[in-house]
Amino acid sequence: MSTTPLIEFDRVGKRFGGVVALEDVGFSVATGSFHAICGENGAGKSTLMKILSGVLVDYTGSLRLAGEELHLTGPRDAAERGIGIIHQELNLVNDLTAAANLFLGRERRSPFGFLDDAAMSRATQELFQRLECPLRPDDRIRSLRIGDQQLVEIARAISFNSRILIMDEPTSALTEAETERLFRVIAQLREAGTTILYISHKMDEVFRLADTITVLRDGRVIRTLPRAETSPREITQLMVGRDVGRATNRSARTPGEVVLQVRNLSREWLGHARGWRLRDISFDLRAGEVVGVAGLMGAGRTELLECLYGASDEPFVGDIRLDGQPARFTHPAEAIATGVAMVTEDRKRLGIFPELSVREHITLSSLAETRRGGLVNAGAEQLAADESIAALRVKTAGREARILSLSGGNQQKCLIARALRTRPKLLLLDDPTRGIDVGAKAEIYELIDRLCRDGLAILFTSSELPELLTVCDRILVLCEGRLTAELGRDEFSEAAIMAAAMGEERSPLGRG
Repeated sequence: MSTTPLIEFDRVGKRFGGVVALEDVGFSVATGSFHAICGENGAGKSTLMKILSGVLVDYTGSLRLAGEELHLTGPRDAAERGIGIIHQELNLVNDLTAAANLFLGRERRSPFGFLDDAAMSRATQELFQRLECPLRPDDRIRSLRIGDQQLVEIARAISFNSRILIMDEPTSALTEAETERLFRVIAQLREAGTTILYISHKMDEVFRLADTITVLRDGRVIRTLPRAETSPREITQLMVGRDVGRATNRSARTPGEVVLQVRNLSREWLGHARGWRLRDISFDLRAGEVVGVAGLMGAGRTELLECLYGASDEPFVGDIRLDGQPARFTHPAEAIATGVAMVTEDRKRLGIFPELSVREHITLSSLAETRRGGLVNAGAEQLAADESIAALRVKTAGREARILSLSGGNQQKCLIARALRTRPKLLLLDDPTRGIDVGAKAEIYELIDRLCRDGLAILFTSSELPELLTVCDRILVLCEGRLTAELGRDEFSEAAIMAAAMGEERSPLGRG
């Protein structure tokens, strides 16, 4: 591997209005290296990569590629120079197929000028086989779950055969099995000489893959270190400016009365050979308890929460009770009115309204509490937003800032704040820390613990097994829509969860 810098950032700066996103950023990346970039949400990582990939062209300072000044005019210019990117926020066209998305803007054509759909389909299938994923070229993006959409985004980036590949949180929506498949592809890319810049909050990934690690904090470079000369603990401390420990030694929580009862819940899967997404799911959830839901992609985690929240687009049967009363909702508005709130896994598609402000996002589901005489009181709404911004430590230029001006992690905090402002008795969290840095995760874990001790019942899904072990009092494990295990804290282990997720059934715990 050559030590000659392929990429050099020289005093790069970027502002968004009055917010400093980057300031005097400078470091270099060696040819053929795997260079990790770490930092909290809002540290400037994604902004810096958008500059390198031509998404942002207005900035201060300079870039050099193989020693020559680099002035990109846009993403197409970057792609022609061999720079590809997998964005943290997916950039797919929902109404097109996977193959159409992969070749959007560079469609293959026959000698007569017509679209060569067969050639694009074959190339797409080859990429999917390389990623070892079961997707089909003619799958519509709209029909795919967030994890499958992430795989399409990865396949598209790989299809460019870039000499520089930027990966911005590529595993945030992938299961462990899918992540392992991606790592095998990364190894192939490295053997072919591809230089990889990798953004991740997952220290195990960084320390498994990286040659060098650069840490950003508040838009500045804190340090650049060879992986062999540092540790996950040191990198985390550099990222957040303080020591962040895992919340594994918290005192035991004492659950209260049963809040949620689910019996024999089954959800159909129309047009699929399996016939159902969920089959005979039964469990209880008590006040002051966090129950986790684990499982591989397609196991039914999100589908379960959608049924409970009145957001299922497919028929389901079974008995759902909230505080002993039937609770079969036909619309999320009914669930909210009854004391159920949900934070979705797909922030961009199902949670964010791009044109609205931070204030509007936080208060959207709870405007009734700010009404005075039938009208929304602006002062009361502003006060509610400010309370949530302070409580969840949302990093923003102000309550009137556009939601898209915030980092992904701070957008997620706004969505959690929106759910909490409805004052729920049951909170459904669907992979709520996806794409959130270690510091923000620790804050959310502390918030969850505090909410539970105040009596809130929480159903919590995650694609990260260590997170489930940290946060939950019990863990339900799903495999292809079936409940294969219900584990108490004294039974927790990654091995036990994975065994059940692969179909090895265990007898569930007794229900009180």
